[in-house]
This record gives sequence, C-alpha cells and structure tokens, in this order.
Amino acid sequence: MKFGTKAIHAGVEPDPSTGAIMTPIFQTSTYVQESPGKHKGYAYARGANPTRNQLQKNIAALENGKFGLCFSSGMGATDAVLRLLNPGDEVITSNDLYGGSYRLFTKVYERAGVKFHFIDLTNPENMLPRINKNTKLLWLETPSNPLMRIIDIQACVAIAKNHRIQVAVDNTFASPYLQNPLDLGADVVMHSVTKYLGGHSDVIMGALVVNDEQLYKDLAFIANSCGAVPGPQDSFLVLRGIKTLHLRMERHCFNGKKIAEYLRNHSKVGKVYWPGFEDHPNHTVAKKQMKDFGGMLSFTLKDDRLEKAITFMENVELFSLAESLGGVESLINHPASMTHASIPKEERLKNGLSDSLIRLSVGVEDVEDLIQDLENTLAKV
Repeated sequence: MKFGTKAIHAGVEPDPSTGAIMTPIFQTSTYVQESPGKHKGYAYARGANPTRNQLQKNIAALENGKFGLCFSSGMGATDAVLRLLNPGDEVITSNDLYGGSYRLFTKVYERAGVKFHFIDLTNPENMLPRINKNTKLLWLETPSNPLMRIIDIQACVAIAKNHRIQVAVDNTFASPYLQNPLDLGADVVMHSVTKYLGGHSDVIMGALVVNDEQLYKDLAFIANSCGAVPGPQDSFLVLRGIKTLHLRMERHCFNGKKIAEYLRNHSKVGKVYWPGFEDHPNHTVAKKQMKDFGGMLSFTLKDDRLEKAITFMENVELFSLAESLGGVESLINHPASMTHASIPKEERLKNGLSDSLIRLSVGVEDVEDLIQDLENTLAKV
C-alpha cells in the first residue's frame, strides 16, 4: 500500500455499529463490563480508547511499524522512552537538539542518575569514545532543530547494535512521509504529533512506533501507569489531519525549496541552513535516507546583530511569530529565546546556535506570497 493510501485507510475501519466512515469520538472515561474483569478490551480510558487505538494503528502503518502508542505530548512520548532507563545508565545524543528534549534530559533525568553525552553525531564514529558498559540508549534527531544537521541513521544503528544499544529517533522534522527510521534499523521512532502529523496547529500530542513486541509492552505499561495519554477529541483531529499528510508535505517541500533558494540569493541574507543544498553538510546522507528535504529551514542575516533579527521577525506579516512548526500556516521563530531558551547560552553558542538565528516553518500558502512577505521585510532591515 502506497503512503497516500495508508494515510487515509491504514488502521482505520468504518464504525461497526453505524457504518460511519469517520472514526467516532468515543468520549468516555469508562466502559461497562459483562462481569468483573470480563470486557471487550476496554476497561478504563487511560488504558485504551477506540478512537486512540485507530490512530495508533494508523501512525504505526505510516512508519512501517507494528505497534504505535500515542501520548499527551511529544515530551510525554520522549519521557516514556527515558523511563525504560535506570540510575547509572548512560545516553548518547546530539549536541544540536530540541530545547525541550535537552531540558528533560538535563533537568529531570540527570537528577535521577542518568548520564547524557551531547556530541556531534554528524560523524557517527564520534560516539565510539563515549560508549561503555552503561550506555543503553542512542537518541537521534535528524534533521536537527534548528540547524538542520543530518545524521546517518543507518551508520549510527550499525555502531549501536554492535554494543547492544537501543536507538530512538525523533522523526518530527521529517515526518513519516519523508523518512522511516525503523526501516533503517532504529528501535523506536518518536513524533511530536503536534507538528506535521496533526498539521493544523490545534492539537498537542506525541507518538512512539516500534516493531519489537516486548518493547511495545514495556512502553504501553509506562503509558498506562504514568497516564500521559491523549483524549479522544485530539485523537480524532489527528486522524483527520493525517488524511492530507502526503498532500501537505508535497507543498511544504516545494515551498521550502523555493524559499531556501530565494533567501540564499538575497544580498541581505547570510547563511541558510537547509539540507537540500548540495553543499549542505551530509547532503548525500539526507538524499539517501529522506524522500525530500522538508519545509524547515534556518538562516541568519548578513548584518548579524540580534536587534536586526528581532526587527525582521517583528515585521513579517504572513509568517506568524510563534512556537511550534509543521502547520499549514507559515511560522517564524527565534530559537535562542523561544524553542531553545532552556539551553544555556554558552552551550548554544558552542554548538553553532547564535542569538541571531531565525527559524522558518514554511507552510502551504502560495509561495509567491510568502516570498513577497520576506522581500518586503528584508527591505526594512
């Protein structure tokens, strides 16, 4: 089954009681049982809900996985993976990472006795000196947020498997339309469903997809026990959003390419970070493991002063200054003070994330209008 067909049909069946083609919203907290402990797979909605179950099957199919789990946020999904660890365990991850993940790692799990190594994983062999008997997890994010760095998933998996290390990949920026980490050997795929999967900036949700049944059972136990689960209304909205994922991603990619090329050729723009450029670091890896290059990009102005970047972000009209990404509308973001504010400044600067970096989530509007908005704004800085 091709991706567009899976987006609409996989895991989703008409309601058997009414024939409704759209999955009903089962807005209930509990379910009637025939006798104590005897039920039809549903006892309490924290553990299972029919609307959520269909969404989980659908997302699993999109990632070519066997088992899917949805959570109340992307951070809830990430937290569930980290709850598999014990005090003394160690994690290797990238030094270019979403600020929320960095905060969870350093402010919550380091206090619980888990050690994290933040290194440059664009060269997979950089992890070798950090691997020891306590290393239990490799956490990858590619393309990275916000510098669009590309990590070779398959090469990292090969090293990790030689040392019996589990590999989890945050696939949020790519979406399953562009990249499928399970096919490249990863054990876990994480999505902030809030972003491209939902696609309409109206849901907060996360998801995990795995192939190993025991790993699924362990994560499902954590989800039920800790309770970071989404409600049926949000599950319905994401099911609806996914039906157009392939169509939206085609436009995100088209618009992203046009805007990246426009910015790179503008006299007032400094550096543009977009993996579709042939001279982008690890472009050949991106070309190998991704179907296209997405709608996310970052850039700096040639006049690389913070006040100039702020002026730019305050004067755009079609690009809305806001957190998040992946919706149909175009967003502009200042990572240093918004999505990555939890990372200490010295760490940000050391890893190449300057105070003046601007991040774009290119939406699905007419690209000529988006370019005109950027043109008008660049004339003011």
